[in-house]
Amino acid sequence: MNLAAVSQIAKAVLYEGYMLYPYRPSSVKNRRRWNFGVLCPRSYSEDQGGTEAWMMRTECLLEGTALTTVEVRVRFLQLVERSIGKLDNSASDSSPAVPPRFSSVPRLEVAGRIYQPWQEAVEREVILPLCHVEALAQAPLLQPFCYSAEKQLEHLGDEAGRVVGVIIRRKSELNGVVEVASENLHNGFFQITVSIRNVTPFTIAENVNREDALLSSLVSTHTVLGVEDGRFCSLSSSPDHLCADAARCQNLGTWPVLVGVDGDFNTMLSSPIILPDYPQIAPESTGDLFDGTEIDEILMLRIMTLTDDEKREMRQSDEHARRMLERTEALPEEQFMKLHGVLRNLRPLEGDFR
Repeated sequence: MNLAAVSQIAKAVLYEGYMLYPYRPSSVKNRRRWNFGVLCPRSYSEDQGGTEAWMMRTECLLEGTALTTVEVRVRFLQLVERSIGKLDNSASDSSPAVPPRFSSVPRLEVAGRIYQPWQEAVEREVILPLCHVEALAQAPLLQPFCYSAEKQLEHLGDEAGRVVGVIIRRKSELNGVVEVASENLHNGFFQITVSIRNVTPFTIAENVNREDALLSSLVSTHTVLGVEDGRFCSLSSSPDHLCADAARCQNLGTWPVLVGVDGDFNTMLSSPIILPDYPQIAPESTGDLFDGTEIDEILMLRIMTLTDDEKREMRQSDEHARRMLERTEALPEEQFMKLHGVLRNLRPLEGDFR
């Protein structure tokens, strides 16, 4: 598996839509996030009539032998609910033996900094063991995974060092299973199937909504596949003798493409965002803007036009947004000018056009 070739593209997929311009929690478009590769708990998916997915399936073609091995990695984000509490006035004189009481608030300013609720995320990766394609044809590989519920408190102190608030970060329990199977087709060709299922227990209540289900969901889910002693086949430009086999591949909520340098066949990325074979990040890009179009110049110009108060909210709302703002403000003029436009892959026209 060529991890170096896939890492940049996979990272862009992982954080696609994480936060959009104007990169502030208060903006309308950032109040409904997480639209790509979301696998909700099965009970919620069924309660919604299947409009929200609970499983994802990748099917692709591979040319190999009995010695060919496949490596599979599943990557996704797990959401972290961040809420803000303000110290109750009545609790200011409580004894050390009695924990202070906090009331949930939509916004709290402490020592010149603004704190507000938000959904953060942590990266997760499930790495399956290498397995021969012939063995997978005999018995699928099942890999369950589980992340326990967690709750963390971060106390907020004022200029005098007195605790006046708290940040509560909560992660819900998350359970899933990855299944990898192989089917021997003909003449050394195999169909590889990778299924991802969210099997997290989730109780359907009267007022349950998507925001509740997202805390028990896999988000921006995608699969990276590698092969040793074999080669993957493109589904979008299959040779004639593989067209029927390619048409049989049923991909659910995802689409596999070759990654790396044009002509590499040992790594595939199965993404919830449809990409061409061998997608590339422009070398002029200075960093992720969480937007698949990566119109860096326009987005960075817009960031520069934000007011001081808007930049303050952006900087203090999320660590990824803070790094983006600092990167934009520190960008040298000569590097910024390189974002204006580049012509690539020019070739002479064939034929007589006089």
